[in-house]
Amino acid sequence: MIKRFMDELIDILDKHGKPTGASRLKSIAHKEGLYHPTVHIWCYSSTGNILLQQRGKHKETFPLKWDVSVAGHVGAGEPMALGAQREIKEEIGVDLQPERLEKVGVFKSEKHHAPDFIDREFHHVFLCCLDETVALQKPTSNSC
Repeated sequence: MIKRFMDELIDILDKHGKPTGASRLKSIAHKEGLYHPTVHIWCYSSTGNILLQQRGKHKETFPLKWDVSVAGHVGAGEPMALGAQREIKEEIGVDLQPERLEKVGVFKSEKHHAPDFIDREFHHVFLCCLDETVALQKPTSNSC
């Protein structure tokens, strides 16, 4: 069994991305391979730079790989734009109004990381022009 550190309640979706009305802990959704929503935010500057993050060395999935600017799970009952706003604040320290997010689309993703870790997500993808200074989230000993 893969050890998971940060657990939260998330909404469960059907295979078409529609809400089922159920919510589960993220660890249970991954263990049972239940579909759930995430946000992915690609940040770029007015001069054409793109912000990428390197995943932590203790991440369960894709440690030390380069990744999207900001990404995370959407909390149960949380609107997508507010989930994106929260993740931006948590990961890069920027208070951003949801109106600055440009929705690109929703993309279904399925990754089988281990027999007890099936990641079935609908990525809600946003673009954001960001010229503010960012403060990247510092890794902790229990970051997942």
